[in-house]
Amino acid sequence: MDQIIAPVITVDQVDVGPLHGNLGFLLRMAQLQVYEDFYADLGEYGLKPGEFSVLTLIYKNPHIRQGVLARRLMIKRAHMTKLIRVFEDRGHVSRTIPDEDRRAVELELTADGLKFVETNWDRFYGHEKAQTPRLTPAEEKQMLGLLRKFVDLEQGDAQ
Repeated sequence: MDQIIAPVITVDQVDVGPLHGNLGFLLRMAQLQVYEDFYADLGEYGLKPGEFSVLTLIYKNPHIRQGVLARRLMIKRAHMTKLIRVFEDRGHVSRTIPDEDRRAVELELTADGLKFVETNWDRFYGHEKAQTPRLTPAEEKQMLGLLRKFVDLEQGDAQ
């Protein structure tokens, strides 16, 4: 009996069907690609995109309350607490409890945390600038503008 062997489908030939127009799918695929490139290029420096994002916001907003930071980044309270403990153990972040609200926790970078952020700032943000070779500068600007609009985040300070 002759056996029919189906041709091998390559990655480029996979039919994604209705996912081709699905925002969530496309955002997730983009995120995976960005993270793959990030870790390939910067993994040796001990940088992680999510962690450096948290440190960036503490750097840009000294004495930010932990709950405010968690809400801005949509990180669950318990996960944020664990993450801040990791930063404390590394000597990057200090926590203080303000006198006017003993339930709150304010965060700021330590001297070591400040040095870590400043040492890695150009590496981290420079890497991202180099990761959109398929887009023209105008397309990249449009994509970033649309994403900011989608997540309801004003442009703010681009530094």
